[in-house]
Amino acid sequence: MKRLVLIVSALILIGVIGFFGVAPGRVDRIYNTFAQAAPYQASEAARNLHARLFVADLHADQLLWTRDLLDRSAHGHVDVPRLLEGQVALQVFSVVTKSPWAQNYDRNPGNTDRITPLVVAQRWPVRTWTSLKERALYQAEKLQDAATRSNGRLVLIRTQGDLDAYLARRTRDPDAVAALLAMEGLHPLEGDFANVDVFYEAGYRMLGLTHFFDNEVAGSAHGLEKGGLTDLGRRVVRRMEERRILVDLAHVAPKAIDDVLAMATRPVVVSHTGVQGTCPGPRNLTDRHLQRIAELGGVVGIGFWDGAVCGISAAAIVRAIRYAVDHIGVEHVALGSDFDGSVHTPFDVTGLVLLTEALLEDGFTEDEIRLIMGGNILRLLRASLPPS
Repeated sequence: MKRLVLIVSALILIGVIGFFGVAPGRVDRIYNTFAQAAPYQASEAARNLHARLFVADLHADQLLWTRDLLDRSAHGHVDVPRLLEGQVALQVFSVVTKSPWAQNYDRNPGNTDRITPLVVAQRWPVRTWTSLKERALYQAEKLQDAATRSNGRLVLIRTQGDLDAYLARRTRDPDAVAALLAMEGLHPLEGDFANVDVFYEAGYRMLGLTHFFDNEVAGSAHGLEKGGLTDLGRRVVRRMEERRILVDLAHVAPKAIDDVLAMATRPVVVSHTGVQGTCPGPRNLTDRHLQRIAELGGVVGIGFWDGAVCGISAAAIVRAIRYAVDHIGVEHVALGSDFDGSVHTPFDVTGLVLLTEALLEDGFTEDEIRLIMGGNILRLLRASLPPS
């Protein structure tokens, strides 16, 4: 009965706001924007260097939207044709399952959800309408389906063996992009520890502990309590390490970050973030957390939107990268765009060459740029993924 009431309520809500048909695409166009449209012009030196890089990005939310990942779109930030044009070798695709109404950076309760109307309006399977777990599993299926239909242009990476095979192929055929599956917030666990293994079997190799609200695992940087790890959270982190699933600390409350860093025995990531040193904000990392993440061998992905870097330009992104590199070393800094995450960015994925150019202009060496633009992510995955 409760399930029926929820479904009927969702349908009524859809009718009220006119979300069916055109509206989901309109929402996508409103929220996933960029300051400068393609084509992007960069120097010959930047273009030549960019073509030789292994470019990788730690966070994109494309799976939430109706766009077919295999088709080139005129809006949004990411799809396979544009990833290939941007010469991206590996993209982490993170799934969003719940987000509060009136979402903000400071305080959000977990008792509302603006994703449900979008899920219903986009005609996702009924099983996803009332279950966050099913939303996560469905988005995993979407990524698998795209890979299956891609004729080899999109390659899912679940193991070190998968990664090695892709790298070997890429030396002779660069017309393919690798994909790694991640999750933004562990509320899809639905309180059941056993679902860690369910998500592993579905292909998830990176799990963020929280998103914009506190959950049963940990406090969020944007939640009401902003607490540490719960008992369930500690069990989950241990199990993630056992399964060689990367722990993602993006959006996690400072106290919970401390708890994870105190117990972690393997490298962790912060998939998309800023740093307090260039852009103060509740979700951006302090120098202390930067240092401890680096000590564990982890990697910090610098975001591309205003809340992360206090600007909408390649220069603002590089300013945050420079700060992080100066404080923890170039081996621990990477890209964490948050493409298609309801953000306004300087460019879409085809404009990443502008970031290579900005890094050159800031005085980074080619070897340093090679690490920042993807080499550090590649090293981390080689060391962290399950062997087979």
